[in-house]
Amino acid sequence: MAEIVHPFYASHRAAMEASMRHRLDLAEAMLGERAQLSNINGIRQEVMDEFDIVLTQMPYVGGAASRMSDFFMRLMGFMAISRVLRRHGVPLSVIGDIERETYKAQLLTVPESERLAAGREFLSPENQALVREQAAKSTTDSHREEFPGDFAYDFVEPGPGDDFEFGIDYKACGFCKFAACHGDKEILPNICGLDFDAYATRGIHLERTQTLAGGASHCNFRFSRLPADQAGGAGPSTTD
Repeated sequence: MAEIVHPFYASHRAAMEASMRHRLDLAEAMLGERAQLSNINGIRQEVMDEFDIVLTQMPYVGGAASRMSDFFMRLMGFMAISRVLRRHGVPLSVIGDIERETYKAQLLTVPESERLAAGREFLSPENQALVREQAAKSTTDSHREEFPGDFAYDFVEPGPGDDFEFGIDYKACGFCKFAACHGDKEILPNICGLDFDAYATRGIHLERTQTLAGGASHCNFRFSRLPADQAGGAGPSTTD
């Protein structure tokens, strides 16, 4: 029997596939020069075929009502890219570099004004209230039972002497659960590496010193505003 894509993801499938094709366009030169692959058209088709599989595996975590649905839709395609490149013998470090540079290039195709506006919205009191509300819900027994593949996290208020706007401690990671279920643990750190540019291109500095994927008890995300002369570009990437 054919695997089923959840209706929520099916409704966004065209946009996700277009985003994947755009990423492959941006990655094409790197696939040849750095990954030493020759049949680029074949690789593109393999990635899109693998993405079809990933779509059937993506956990439903509440659809539009959950802020984490967007994370899955934006980043899970990199699992497909990683799987295919790994099968072709591309080293994990090279895969990570290609994916980070591709994602950064894709993010920078959005006009700077839009990216910075999105960053201001993310740091706004209204969004912080939403994150606080969804964080409290994510750790309840009822939510974990209904959405076992979801993240569980705490909202972190800055204390005296802290220089961040707010933080999130992820106690359970949806990508970690996915990787454990589908044999993707070795490529998981490359997904974690995408976060820094994702925020920097929106004018947000992310500080993170540990991850669940790296064996820590939680991922400690701390968010602050980038200085004006760095906002809008991708600042220096930090890896765990």
